[in-house]
Amino acid sequence: MRRRCLPFRRILLAVLFALVASGPLWAYRLTYREQFYELYHQHFTMDPQSIAENVYWLEQALRSDFANPLNALAEISNDREWEWYRYIFTMHINLKLVELYLQWGAQYMKFTAYSYNGPWQRQNLESLDRAEQYFTYARHYWNAAQRWSQEAAPIRFVHLEEIQKWEDEHARIRSGDLDYGQIIDSHLDRVAEVRAAFEAMDETTY
Repeated sequence: MRRRCLPFRRILLAVLFALVASGPLWAYRLTYREQFYELYHQHFTMDPQSIAENVYWLEQALRSDFANPLNALAEISNDREWEWYRYIFTMHINLKLVELYLQWGAQYMKFTAYSYNGPWQRQNLESLDRAEQYFTYARHYWNAAQRWSQEAAPIRFVHLEEIQKWEDEHARIRSGDLDYGQIIDSHLDRVAEVRAAFEAMDETTY
C-alpha cells in the first residue's frame, strides 16, 4: 500500500508558527472576518507556502464573526444591505479558496505519465494523491460558494459599490458563466487517468 503524503494542515501549521515568530503582525488581536480577509494577498509567485498562508487566513475568516456594520468593507445603510453583504462576502471567500486549492493542486499534478518517469512511480503517485486532495477541497468550497450565492439570490435591487467585484462573481455564478465545478471534475478525472497509467507501470515499461 502506498504511503500517503503528509496532511496539508501540517504545512499550514508551519506557516502559522512562522507568522507568530515574525512578531509585529500579531501586535493586535485578530477577531473579525474582515480582519482575516485583509491579510489575504496576491503573490507574484504562488509557491506552496504562499498559498498555504492565504488558505490559512481565509479559512480563519470563514470561522470568524463579521465586524459591526460600521466597520464593514462596504457602506451599509440598512438590514437588507447588511444581509446582502454577509452572503456575498462569504461566497467570495469560498471562491478565493477554490482558486487557491486549484493552484495548490496544480503544483503537485502530473498531467501525463511518461514512461521515463517509471523509476519514480511511488513519488509520482504520492504527488497525484496530494493533487487529488487539494482538488477535492476545491470542490467543497465551490459547493459552499454556490450555496451562499443561492442564499443571496432572493435579495434584489441592492448594490454596494465597494464590493462590485463580488457582486459580479455572484451574477456569473447565477448565470452559469462561472463554473468551477467543470474544471474541478476535469482535474479529478485526469488524476484518476494518470494514476492508472502510473500504477500499470512495471520494470518492463521503461
